[in-house]
Amino acid sequence: MEPPWERGRLACFFSKERAGGTPGALHPGCAYMEMNGARSAMQDTGLTPPIKFNPAASGPLGGIRVLDLTRMVAGNMLSLQLADFGADIIKVEPPSGDPLRDWRDGGHALHWKTYARNKRSIVLNFRHAGAKAVLLRLAATADVFMESFRPGTLEKMEIAPEVLLKANPALVVVRLSGFGQTGPYAPLPGFGTLVEAMSGFADRNGFPDREPVLPPLALADMIAGLYGAFAVMTALRARDRGGRGQVVDLSLLEAMFSVLGPEAAIYRQTGAIKDRTGSGSQTSAPRNVYRCQDGRYVALSGSTEAMARRIFAAIGRADMTADPRFASNAARVQHRSLVDEAVGGWFAARPREEALQTMRKAGVTAGPVYTIADAIADGHFRERRVLVDVEDADLGAVPMHNIVPRLSQSAGTWRRPAPRLGEHTEAVLAEAGFEGEAIARLREDGAVG
Repeated sequence: MEPPWERGRLACFFSKERAGGTPGALHPGCAYMEMNGARSAMQDTGLTPPIKFNPAASGPLGGIRVLDLTRMVAGNMLSLQLADFGADIIKVEPPSGDPLRDWRDGGHALHWKTYARNKRSIVLNFRHAGAKAVLLRLAATADVFMESFRPGTLEKMEIAPEVLLKANPALVVVRLSGFGQTGPYAPLPGFGTLVEAMSGFADRNGFPDREPVLPPLALADMIAGLYGAFAVMTALRARDRGGRGQVVDLSLLEAMFSVLGPEAAIYRQTGAIKDRTGSGSQTSAPRNVYRCQDGRYVALSGSTEAMARRIFAAIGRADMTADPRFASNAARVQHRSLVDEAVGGWFAARPREEALQTMRKAGVTAGPVYTIADAIADGHFRERRVLVDVEDADLGAVPMHNIVPRLSQSAGTWRRPAPRLGEHTEAVLAEAGFEGEAIARLREDGAVG
């Protein structure tokens, strides 16, 4: 039977017969092409009907209202965590919309569809003279106010945290920025790219004979978003135990720097700046990505003594455990090029499927390096529903990561798709006490849309 990491290469080609079409025809939602060595894949998750949104569903965070004025990834990542578990996230967007809407693949705003699910949208023209009054009235009904303007912008708009907290003393105000609200870099624009570089992360990423490598995705934003969701829940917990609202100063720099763990302590203790190691490690060996005979890759980690011994036995080199150069983790790290030569040579002589079967039989922590096509086709991903199809008005269904984490008694819910720009302006303003005539005037004046 072909393993899942091999099936990923073919899984895009479904028989249309399942959907009542011509047997053997290409499934309309799937395509796989190899052109000039460049691979491109589009694939349905396909095995279960798409999840249907239920606006009446409730989650454990139901009743918490969040005004989300943030833009792009970090703020949307933060509010997504709350939205998936029932919080009422109201995206407050300018007439041009959140720029995340403009990130398009295949002509569709797939980032927006993913990160704005379970949220509502209103349009507010921040440059309009009436915007401040509308925001303060909305803030009076909210639990959380989020913004990611350059530090000092809220103050210029005359809605600084002091003003917001005066209007609503129980409000949690999240100020998300690249470098924080204070310090020499506070006024600078702070995209995640700068933070990934200045935190020291990029200098640790990549190979020693090449340039530092930035992550290929919005890593700093995502990490900050997760920290931010935790901060919001902590602040709400403190408030609900008799405290008041407060300000959360969340910088991408500090969130990203925390990922480096003890790097600063190691530098102070040793005085050495670590070299980049590619996929290797300066804390354990063997640990690397190895190329197999068929050109595919395997990741392997021997971070404990017992595991390293298993690996050496599995490749027929149990003798290495008696060699002083490999008898301890510290010795193996010192001689990791020799370790990689032995382990890498063994993988290079075998196709990936055979190598993985041997390693797994020996209880070794090794696994295939997946493409997204491989992951989608993998039986574990399917059985666990790591990826789910979700109904979509434009595409019929869109695959997304499932709600994380899984709670046994208070699970997240799928309440609504990513909103159209300004889809809920009238409803949200009405909930804040604006009468129909007042809403119409705000529209006519260009304050809302």
